[in-house]
Amino acid sequence: MPRGRGTLVCVVTALVSALVFWLHDEVIQRSFPIRSAHTLKDMENIFQLVRNVIPPLTAKKHKGQDGRIGVIGGCQEYTGAPYFAAISALKVGADLSHVFCTKDAAAAIKSYSPELIVHPVLDIPNAVNEVEKWLPRLHTVVLGPGLGRDEVILEHAKGIIEKTKAKGIPIVIDADGLWLVAQHPSIIQGYQRAILTPNLMEFSRLYEAVLRDPMDSNDHHGCVLRLSQALGNLTIVQKGERDLISDGEKVLVCSHEGSNRRCGGQGDLLSGSLGVLAHWAFLAGSEKTNGQNPFLVAAFGACSLTRQCNSQAFQKYGRSMTTQDMIAEVGTAFNKLFET
Repeated sequence: MPRGRGTLVCVVTALVSALVFWLHDEVIQRSFPIRSAHTLKDMENIFQLVRNVIPPLTAKKHKGQDGRIGVIGGCQEYTGAPYFAAISALKVGADLSHVFCTKDAAAAIKSYSPELIVHPVLDIPNAVNEVEKWLPRLHTVVLGPGLGRDEVILEHAKGIIEKTKAKGIPIVIDADGLWLVAQHPSIIQGYQRAILTPNLMEFSRLYEAVLRDPMDSNDHHGCVLRLSQALGNLTIVQKGERDLISDGEKVLVCSHEGSNRRCGGQGDLLSGSLGVLAHWAFLAGSEKTNGQNPFLVAAFGACSLTRQCNSQAFQKYGRSMTTQDMIAEVGTAFNKLFET
């Protein structure tokens, strides 16, 4: 190769390497407000733990091995939420997504995507038994998206939570599932394979129901820590301007850059992706998470991913962005954060 051309190749290679490093550093620095090199190192460590639990793609696996997720929710009024949660689980990397909904919701949810397995059983008298039949085949249950507040359905949801706990299956509880927990905190008390994902209003309701005191709006870190402890060290994700994640022992902060667009359905994307990551982290065990709580690692990964999808979709669509646009970004966002 001529000397000039060889020099040019070296310069280009060096520039590409520098650009890759800079992009990686930019992703990390957006995850937390940076105040020191030590903080930057801590953030990179958390991202690396998320990468550690992601199973490699290989031809040796069979269908279902990388995740079978069950979403409990969907009624006549709310059919989009369970769809968003279930399809997000597939987009992140689960092999199969089941939706257990009411009869009125089933046709609509089926029409959104042929990828989902839809069970119209949530409003039949023996709903709990029908869902229980499928629990041995599921790795994680996501309960709450589009559940509604019908008393009969909520009673069935309570029974499904009990059956899920009895089988030791991780469970993500969101939306109206959190309303149910606020009414009956004992149904989830002490079950450390549960992850609750409240927004600020849902968190405030939970906090007052469990601790019998109003939330201190000046101490969000302390409040999420105390609520987790009061519930028996469950993992709690308080969604907001910054996501606060705690297992009662520590608090992680995810302030990865997103956007100011707050269209409905983003929490469903979070709960669905968290269902998959929770399974992966739980399966990987403490060796892959360096002794950290696997559900903390999974929650940080899901929060970062949701915010990255939000950022990418907003850059394309601006004010007209919807959650469907965010779901279309899951693949590239996942690759940018965890596989590049």
